[in-house]
Amino acid sequence: MTVQDAPADLHAFTHDWQEWHRGQEARIADPHGFLAITNLHWLSDQPQRFPDAPGAWSTDANGITVVLDDGEELVVDGTPVRGQHRFGVLPERGGVNAVWGDAVIEVAKRGGHDIVRPRHPDTPLRTAFTGTPAYAPHPRWAVTGRYAAFDEPQPTTVGAAVEGLEHVYDAPGRVEFELDGRTLALTAFPGHAPGSLLVLFTDTTSGVTTYAANRALALDPPAADGTVVLDFNRAVNLPCAYTDLATCPLPPAENRLPVPIEAGEKIPRERSGHSQS
Repeated sequence: MTVQDAPADLHAFTHDWQEWHRGQEARIADPHGFLAITNLHWLSDQPQRFPDAPGAWSTDANGITVVLDDGEELVVDGTPVRGQHRFGVLPERGGVNAVWGDAVIEVAKRGGHDIVRPRHPDTPLRTAFTGTPAYAPHPRWAVTGRYAAFDEPQPTTVGAAVEGLEHVYDAPGRVEFELDGRTLALTAFPGHAPGSLLVLFTDTTSGVTTYAANRALALDPPAADGTVVLDFNRAVNLPCAYTDLATCPLPPAENRLPVPIEAGEKIPRERSGHSQS
């Protein structure tokens, strides 16, 4: 649980980080990424029409339904649909992307609520994007820790970027590590890939040089002995750092680190001059 030995070739370390960062920037700038979101529509049992999506949308116990007007069409899973289409009941944090011309209509469930989030490539937030500031990478921020699984996954309720919304994650365990001689720990959530982990955290740079509400760090699956690397150089902003149309989770209280993590992505330019609350 110590800082990794510095690579013999710092240039190679920096090059690897730059390659990763270019990929991260490309994902952010994707034509249908979160920068392309034009609105966040909360569905109810009353059909609603929206200016940035076709059809009338509603939800009930049987899930989400859209009724398209004559001449309107969505492409769902590669199949054109017209008239009434039922998306059914979506799982929490699940969703479907329906194509509408050059736009994508995200149909999803967040915090127990069904939503529609249209994504249009020509939205100004996306077209004006010039990249995200970040700290220069350094090996001292690649820390070896140890993962300790809980006896059973612990349901963990956290707040969200949207006031009044909550997310619940089944936390599988915690990661302990040392930084500058201080023992720290982070509750981990399941990552995207099998066995991988995700930690959400803040630190004393939050709201100063990094986004106030949260940052995220993806971890590879721990080794058989629990060893896991936390490379804070790859700490990233969540969508809520760029747009108010995101429902991102906040870190659990115990993941508020009392030290500065001067690594990873900084406050986006899109938030400069805005409140970081």
